[in-house]
Amino acid sequence: MLLSKLLSATVTIAATDRVLVLNSAADAVVAQAIQQASQGSIILAEDNIAAVAPYLHSKLASAQQQPELQGNHVQHVAFHDYILHYPAATTDVALMNLLYQPGSAWIQHGLHLAAYALRPHGRLYVTGAKDRGILSTAKRMQALFGNVETLTISKGHRVICSQKLADFTPLATALPASPDSTIFAEGKLDEGTRLLIAALEVQDSDDALDIGSGAGYIGLHIARLATEGHVTMVDASLVAAAAAQRAIEQSGLQNIRVLPSDGTQAVSDQRFDLIATNPPFHHAGIQTTATAQRFIREAATLLRPSGRFYLVANRFLKYEPTIQECFRDIVEVGGNKGYKVLRATKPY
Repeated sequence: MLLSKLLSATVTIAATDRVLVLNSAADAVVAQAIQQASQGSIILAEDNIAAVAPYLHSKLASAQQQPELQGNHVQHVAFHDYILHYPAATTDVALMNLLYQPGSAWIQHGLHLAAYALRPHGRLYVTGAKDRGILSTAKRMQALFGNVETLTISKGHRVICSQKLADFTPLATALPASPDSTIFAEGKLDEGTRLLIAALEVQDSDDALDIGSGAGYIGLHIARLATEGHVTMVDASLVAAAAAQRAIEQSGLQNIRVLPSDGTQAVSDQRFDLIATNPPFHHAGIQTTATAQRFIREAATLLRPSGRFYLVANRFLKYEPTIQECFRDIVEVGGNKGYKVLRATKPY
């Protein structure tokens, strides 16, 4: 993908640089930065633990092969609470790819994180396309840093750069609140989740799993009904897990927990009576069925023989063939013109 390589083709990183990657761990520039900043450090301020996992899993092997990479060369912190763990003005280079930002609030938060983290004369590099907001981001960077430069343009994509000047004065708005308060609409259910909740059949004693739980609406609903059972919610997004944890605390329910997890890895040794999911069908701005197909296959391995698996999806998404590969029985149990709720039983 052009956009995933444009930063690495444009940015040069010094051996001693401290590099901050702003919710863009999937960008090819990360591998390059790890090699180039061999005497510095790489901080992955990343929300998606699936995106950061390859670098953390390979950290020990890299250190063994290259002794100069030992110590804290590669670090990970949740994107939304970076400032709780790192001091200001300690970073030389900040990098962000707009492709991996779920919305405007994330971009705004990333820009302010860069302003907070960069040393005087440190540089923020951002890549993106017009339809991902690169032009409006350039205006924001000009307003925030007092300067912005376009370094390269290729097939509608570009890399822009701002420098934190020695006399930098933060805007009066300062660093905004963590984006976990703005991603999810409080008190509102999306249509698919509402339909799934309406179709769910929950038993008192169910041990249940909510895959890709988001803010936790589905898991909390199940926990209120499974009074003698237990609910586990998993999500690869750290900000979603944080939002779900707050919802659990506010609910007062004791039979529910949330775990950050790449798919169902965090619960791979457990088995469940009920599994539900409202899976995403976009990744990095591209429509895909891969995530849902993975959830379906993993659910089949975790469901007890007498268990039930529920999935809600837009009608045009053809998940039935994958479900039929994994379960003997499948039936539509809810939905409307735009959505369908499928129940699958008897996993192979």
